[in-house]
Amino acid sequence: MSQPLPTSKTGQNFAAADFGSFTALSQFTFTIPNKSFTVAGKVFLKELLNLTSAEISLNNLPAGKSIPFYHQHQQNEEIYIFIRGEGEFQVDGCVFPLTEGTVVRVDPQGERCLRNISDTEDLCWIVVQSRVNSQPDQTIVDGIAVEKKVSWQGKQRV
Repeated sequence: MSQPLPTSKTGQNFAAADFGSFTALSQFTFTIPNKSFTVAGKVFLKELLNLTSAEISLNNLPAGKSIPFYHQHQQNEEIYIFIRGEGEFQVDGCVFPLTEGTVVRVDPQGERCLRNISDTEDLCWIVVQSRVNSQPDQTIVDGIAVEKKVSWQGKQRV
């Protein structure tokens, strides 16, 4: 049975949520729209954090398991950031290995799937999904340094 998502902490300019370790993600499930099965170990963050520019998911796949379907997107590319485990990724029939530190970008039309090839360790990753070609500029130029000395003293804890 799927557990309820944690409550987000919010302020005027932020939202935060704590899911614990990635191995604890198996307590959450996601039902595929218009399909008759659910996927354990997947949590979408868009609604919980009120994201407006991307969808992000946290993912955990147990040892020896595979995502049971291929999928594509209509308008969004995906960036997969692997943070633990060992597996294989497949895009359009091309299979390549992945481990902690592997980052994969897939165009919307790419038919993708992945599997955990470990006998003992979970495969854990983050997916960032955003509209293809929506960020044509380097994002570093968007940042502005704030002329203010950093202080942790007397700050409100949430």
